[in-house]
Order: sequence, then C-alpha cells, then structure tokens
Amino acid sequence: MLKYFYDNNLVNYVDKDVSDWKDAIQVSCSDLLDQGTINQTYVDEIIDCVQEHGPYIVIIPQVAMPHSSEQSAGVFGTAISFTKFKTPVIFENTLDDEIKEASLFFTLAAKNPDEHMKNIQNLSELLMIDGLVDDLVATKNVEDYQIIMNKYNI
Repeated sequence: MLKYFYDNNLVNYVDKDVSDWKDAIQVSCSDLLDQGTINQTYVDEIIDCVQEHGPYIVIIPQVAMPHSSEQSAGVFGTAISFTKFKTPVIFENTLDDEIKEASLFFTLAAKNPDEHMKNIQNLSELLMIDGLVDDLVATKNVEDYQIIMNKYNI
C-alpha cells in the first residue's frame, strides 16, 4: 500500500507548521483535490464531522484518518492519500477534554460504502504491521519514505 501512495503521487511531506487541525485536514486533502478525486465540499464535511463528533479521525497515537460520509457529493473517485506533518497536529476534544496528536494523515475518499469499507480495512491492515507507524513518523521527506516503502516491500 505504501507503493500505491507513491506510484499515484499521493505522498505529501509538509515542512511548514499548520495553524490548527482544520488547516491540517485542508492540507492533507490537497493531493486528492489536485487530482479531482474530491472537491472542497468533502473537505468541509470532514472538518464539520470533527467539530461535531470530536477527533474520531485520530485512530491510534500519531495517526489520523480524515474521512467523511462514504456517499458524499464531494467525492468523485476512490483513493487514499498520505501526508506527513513535520510536527504533530493537536486535536482537542471538547467533549471529554482529551488531547490527541497525529503527524501521519491517511485521507480517505470513496464513492460508495463498499469501497469506503475496503479502504478502511486496507489501511487498518497496513497500520498493524509491527514498527511501520514508528518508521513513518521518523521520516522527514520522500526519500526517507522510499526507504521505508522498500524496507516493508508494500
């Protein structure tokens, strides 16, 4: 799957600091926006969902999975993009005062429920590979990413 991100120009390393989690979501959607897989409506839906439900997109420490409804009018294709932020993005949950952080963003877009569930399943399997998340967190650029991609051969 790491090869999928790389081969489809869906790897983004962000050197600048983002102002907040909303900005991070916008940046994490940029490759999907540029490729026409989604439009701004979908980005806004993701932000609205996090505002309403809290940081549910932070699925494990250091990993966020921005996504919204699998049948969004703002989705035109199915894809997952990878974005690595230089510093962790802070998500404060006003519902329970919990603070979560993520520097790896895997942004999902899917045209239908089956593709949405398949994306989540594939990403979950990827993230369960022992050591992979720590290795990705340690990367600083696309060259480092390629080393990790080749190390795990995925």
